[in-house]
Amino acid sequence: MTKGFDCSTPLTAQTAAAFVRDGYSFVARYLVPSGYKALTKSEAERISQAGLDIVSVFETTANRALGGRNAGLADGATAVQVAHQLGQPAGSCIYFAVDFDATSAQMATVIAYIQAASEATPEYTTGVYGSYAVMEAVKQAGACSRFWQTYAWSGGKKSTFINIYQYLNDVSENGIQIDHDESYGSEGWWNTLTPVNYPLTTHDANVIIPFLSAGYMATTSLPARAEFNRLANELRKASGQPLE
Repeated sequence: MTKGFDCSTPLTAQTAAAFVRDGYSFVARYLVPSGYKALTKSEAERISQAGLDIVSVFETTANRALGGRNAGLADGATAVQVAHQLGQPAGSCIYFAVDFDATSAQMATVIAYIQAASEATPEYTTGVYGSYAVMEAVKQAGACSRFWQTYAWSGGKKSTFINIYQYLNDVSENGIQIDHDESYGSEGWWNTLTPVNYPLTTHDANVIIPFLSAGYMATTSLPARAEFNRLANELRKASGQPLE
């Protein structure tokens, strides 16, 4: 488990250093083209120099995901443009926010938004921020590979597969308002100091795995079958999928 936070306030070098001294390892900041909360290249460099990793989250308005597929394609394209300007390396993640209590009736639209955002960001892994219900629905639909759950609107439930969990909001610390988060691995964070390896997409992994399955079925050798299974699971791990 790794300690982190998210905030809408830009970090100075002094503030970032203070959070590092307090034991924080990452900060989630907004990957949007303009406005007070927007992460800038100079801020990303300050954060990185201080020793924090960055989680990129795209959010213009809380209920933007209700714009469905067209909104997802547009936001994905914008997110990629901003990521390039910031120097966010390929292979790291962009999370798209569903920052409201999405109902079951709205979930198909939310999924269409996330799926379209994922299609529009092929060089990055794609994540979703939202409630327990959003995590479960988007995961089941296979719309993205990274998951950041908030305790808000979740009724005490917590998904088992999430990468980041937001467990407390509106805390005043080091002179700014933050939310507390913890992470569990494969978050897709980044910094300006170390490049991130390009990942295998879920789609490509699932194209390759059937060929390994065919090899598995074509042999009766137990060591060969074990190796086919191992290789398939390596592809699943690289693309953020559960092992079998």
